[in-house]
Amino acid sequence: MNFDKAIDRRKTESVKWRRWDEDVLAMWVADTDFEAPQEVIDAINKRVEHGIFGYGFPPDGLNEVVTQRLKRLYNWDVDVEQVQYVPGIVTGFNVAVRGLCKPGEEVIYQVPAYPPFIRAPHSAGLQGIQNEMFVGKSGQYEVDFEAFEQEIIDNKVSLFILCNPHNPTGRVYRQDELEKFAEICLRNDVIIVSDEIHCDILYDGRKHIPIASLGKEVSDITITLQAPSKTFNVAGLHTSVAVIQNPVLRERYNAYRAGIVSSPCILGMYAAKAAYEHGEPWLEKQLSYLQANRELIDEALRNELKPIKWCKPEATFLAWLDCCELGINGSLQEYFLEKVKLGLNDGPEFGAVGQGFVRLNFGTTRDNIVLAIEKMKEALEKL
Repeated sequence: MNFDKAIDRRKTESVKWRRWDEDVLAMWVADTDFEAPQEVIDAINKRVEHGIFGYGFPPDGLNEVVTQRLKRLYNWDVDVEQVQYVPGIVTGFNVAVRGLCKPGEEVIYQVPAYPPFIRAPHSAGLQGIQNEMFVGKSGQYEVDFEAFEQEIIDNKVSLFILCNPHNPTGRVYRQDELEKFAEICLRNDVIIVSDEIHCDILYDGRKHIPIASLGKEVSDITITLQAPSKTFNVAGLHTSVAVIQNPVLRERYNAYRAGIVSSPCILGMYAAKAAYEHGEPWLEKQLSYLQANRELIDEALRNELKPIKWCKPEATFLAWLDCCELGINGSLQEYFLEKVKLGLNDGPEFGAVGQGFVRLNFGTTRDNIVLAIEKMKEALEKL
């Protein structure tokens, strides 16, 4: 696999590359610019050759592939009937918010937050409660657990959307942190919906821990959402996994989605099976490439891009860049777009705490990373 291969996505339906004019370097929405593993492409082609695309169950063996992978990676025992499929992580947690929360109840999440977290409670007619993260002595974003529990107590919080690894900061929660989340939620009768979409994109030998794998008491209050989409760049095939081990919780979840949210498309499920079965060698190469991109950005931030800063991400291919010291009034996204034709996510999309920040997607070719650094340097020179 050649991750340096430049593929023109502007001539396709790509949301990432068609948002702005063709002269803009698009480094915003979280999909990568890499071809999917050949085994995934072959699996899709083989299924297409059959020529009939009627209603269908998940492909034979997919449930077993998923449960065996969870056991191998996390020593987490999941039965095949506890695995559900939804057409996207965002769909998955919106179903949970709408189906499991009662009118007047509230949903809590960490900020800065993936923007759909912010929208989900409001779209369901509920209140969203924001628990603000802070940069600790470790140089990484940390959680104020005391404030987290107090906000649950002071409000009618019935559901917590956990993002691990965290988007946009790139934090990978340690086991002791996950145990604190679990203890607080158990103590206060709060359901956990764990968005783990970036769980395969970790650096420096870190290991992902699904919060539901901590034990039965925790798994009984948890819905775990994972997907091959970010890992293998197949987001447009809309196939995600929901693991719900508590049968009562699973019945409530499925009762709400019935007739509203269907299963993923057939091709997406074939792609998922092929990716999970055969994609590990490809993934290892991608991780090495992404880590080199991360190091290149880190070096630039320590040298020619001062005073822009970051907490070096432990996971994901997303850079949460602190531009507060630039003194730019208004939208940083508009500034970089207008001055140097660089397309980034604007920080306030991730909550008010994102003012002064932008998010950059480094899941792209090395040439694009170098060009982005050059553009940011030029933008600083124009201040």
